[in-house]
Amino acid sequence: MSKGRLEAFSDGVIAVIITIMVLELKPPRSPSVAALASAAPAFLTYVLSFVFVGIYWNNHHHLMHAVHRVNGSILWANLHLLFWLSLAPFVTAWMGENYLAPVPVAAYGGVLLCAAVAYFVLTRVLLSAHEKDSRLAKALGNDVKGKVSMLIYAAVIPIAFVHPLVSCLLYVVVAIIWLVPDRRIEKVLTEA
Repeated sequence: MSKGRLEAFSDGVIAVIITIMVLELKPPRSPSVAALASAAPAFLTYVLSFVFVGIYWNNHHHLMHAVHRVNGSILWANLHLLFWLSLAPFVTAWMGENYLAPVPVAAYGGVLLCAAVAYFVLTRVLLSAHEKDSRLAKALGNDVKGKVSMLIYAAVIPIAFVHPLVSCLLYVVVAIIWLVPDRRIEKVLTEA
């Protein structure tokens, strides 16, 4: 399988994930501002999840541009990532419908943690299929943002049972960390 086919499949799955998430949003039953305000937790959770899925899509896209070959291990590692991302609509809807309830907030963090671990595993499997001095290895570097994100997610899960709002704010912090452009891969690709 070519890396282009892997990327196209991943793009399609991510597009479906985003579509399912938006279909889970239910409009208010009445045309009032109060009804709209009551839908705010679900909408804000959707926005956060959309940002996270978008971050994964963007990073996956850049990652695939540095890849030269794909093997069976890479396919499985990629499916592992897509599996965790496919759970985003479920935890998004659950957290959005149960505003600041500890278990849904923790479950949301659990899915984010597992997706982050899966992305890390994907990068390690990709690195093992490429030379140690490849463009991919140079582009990934030591991945401080990825490691910090996993640590925050691991901390957020138990925090959710004591302070769910703090957990939600930490989710936003991680999203902001990733919204700050990371030009490592783009820089390496333009140098080649």
